[in-house]
Amino acid sequence: MARKFVWREKVAVHAKEVCGCHPILGNDVSGLGCCVVIPSLFPSNHHTVLVMQRLPATMKENIRRVVLAGGSGFLGRALAGHFLDVGWDVVILTRSPNPKGDGIREAQWDGCTIAPWRQELDGAIAVVNLSGKSVNCRYNSANRKEILESRVNATRVVGKAIGQCANPPPVWLNASTATVYKHTFGNPWDESGEIEAASEAKDAFSVEVAQAWEGALDKPDTPRTRKVAMRMGMVVGLDKNSVFPVLRRLVRLGLGGKMGSGGQYVSWMHIIDYCRAVEWLISHDNLRGPVNVVAPNPVPNREMMRILRRVCGAPFGLPAAEWMLEIGAFLTRLSQLVGVTVCKPLQISATIREVCTKLSPATVGLSA
Repeated sequence: MARKFVWREKVAVHAKEVCGCHPILGNDVSGLGCCVVIPSLFPSNHHTVLVMQRLPATMKENIRRVVLAGGSGFLGRALAGHFLDVGWDVVILTRSPNPKGDGIREAQWDGCTIAPWRQELDGAIAVVNLSGKSVNCRYNSANRKEILESRVNATRVVGKAIGQCANPPPVWLNASTATVYKHTFGNPWDESGEIEAASEAKDAFSVEVAQAWEGALDKPDTPRTRKVAMRMGMVVGLDKNSVFPVLRRLVRLGLGGKMGSGGQYVSWMHIIDYCRAVEWLISHDNLRGPVNVVAPNPVPNREMMRILRRVCGAPFGLPAAEWMLEIGAFLTRLSQLVGVTVCKPLQISATIREVCTKLSPATVGLSA
């Protein structure tokens, strides 16, 4: 009879940890089943450990369920695939359910009212709220209103739903933004960093949204559910809804030069490490409150664009003056100098150069 296996874990770990030590599973993985080590996508001193475990008869009842509110976008789909790979039950809350037969369930929600989707939270191991209108738009009054309300309303209704659960999820991860911090060229901000808008950064609205977003997370009383505000920077991947293809198009149009002064820092994270970080935050019961979810290597905008031009094979890139920034204005709103403290044990050591170089085979053609 064929053995049944499920992917129990898939994370990048330091080579010295392969023989028994694992940052999420603990100090001993020898009893989990079949352990396979393959090269990582990133630094040469990292590997990916795939641990397979035979399914016990009771696995179906004990399988972990994660609910991804607003999970139909770039980040949500990546997380759904990640958790499906590690053997979890995945439910996406979306305005337009469209099951694709990939094992991911979808439930209808509107981001502001309680409905049957609330039942999915009861007994789930975690809810991850990613809802919010994309900031890749012009900041007119209608879009500003929707950007703010889509985040605050979704967060409020998730909190309300958790309060109605007989068996609420033990952890609620809510998206937030690293642009909450005061613009700086000094030391990177940790989670206790100064929160204030800066006139030179023109980020007053972004800070306002971040504070209202996190305020909606803080307000509900959820004694059995710890809450984490994920202060994220730019997440890099190849999905059409991610930042990287937008940067690629700018390079293709000859606009791959620095933006403004080029000295503003960009805090970023690769999508694979973002998925690892979310699972890590779920797995550590002692973590709550704001957490910077970024790589430890922020880069100045001019350096990031120089690297992109090189890996894309673009010989030049026009710098973006103030009037040109409307073309890729949302990229400037993702600029912030943020440090890593809480997530430091994840050992995310890839640089933006390594990430862009690994993405370059799909970039050489400069297709949109």
